Amino acid sequence: MHRRGAARAGEGRAHVVLSRVAKGFGFDAAREEVVADLDFEIPPGQLTALVGPSGCGKTTIANLVAGYETPDQGEIRLDGAPIRAAGSERMLVFQESALFPWLTTYRNLTFGPLLRRTKPVAEIHAEAKRLLQLVGLSAFADKYPAQLSGGMQRRAELARAMMMEPRLMIMDEPFRGLDAMTRELMQLSFLRLFDTFRRTNLFITSEIEEAILLADRLVLLSNRPARVRAVISIELPRPREIGMLSSRQAFDYKRQALEILHDEALRGFVRGGDV
Repeated sequence: MHRRGAARAGEGRAHVVLSRVAKGFGFDAAREEVVADLDFEIPPGQLTALVGPSGCGKTTIANLVAGYETPDQGEIRLDGAPIRAAGSERMLVFQESALFPWLTTYRNLTFGPLLRRTKPVAEIHAEAKRLLQLVGLSAFADKYPAQLSGGMQRRAELARAMMMEPRLMIMDEPFRGLDAMTRELMQLSFLRLFDTFRRTNLFITSEIEEAILLADRLVLLSNRPARVRAVISIELPRPREIGMLSSRQAFDYKRQALEILHDEALRGFVRGGDV
């Protein structure tokens, strides 16, 4: 028997493997390689954070895993089957809000599941209420997106994504642009959701401390074209708390990551012709 709140058998345990993936855009002399010879995996039930220099191709990788783009070379497999198009088992949460402005928070959550009707209506409504409580929005269920703060809109986005029960969550810098306090609250809300459901997760961020706080593994990328520079296992205990970032262990993870990313930043600076 699974524990209360955990994903049911087979749910949220997607295993994704990227093998020798390459992707570029443009033609002839104007062509630019964005991803080259990319190899890494997203283990089932874990949160893998993708961290790299600005503009290195992180969003392109998110689109490739989501199936919105296809590799020029190599392949991406989910549980052994190649990803060739977008699918309902994968959910990409963008940097910008995509809530329907004409629907209340509650109806934003229930819209997709009621349209799909893959489970009883009563169960859909019960899950929506539960998720709103988990993200602290029960009191705002009848509010429209324009009536919510930026942080509330992001929490509603997370809850809506979870309502679709994806086997793989792909988060493309979802907390970017929030003030420091709101971002910290979002991180804690997200940790609660992850610990509750343990769905396989690819979390893209430019913030090293955020990656260390949330992730089981850090995949550090080079400058464009993106390649894997290192993979760091994060062994901080769960459930996580913000105070863990002050530990010696977290400091060591941050030092390792900064050394690699600083080296990549210097390479990009020189290659850009500024030195």
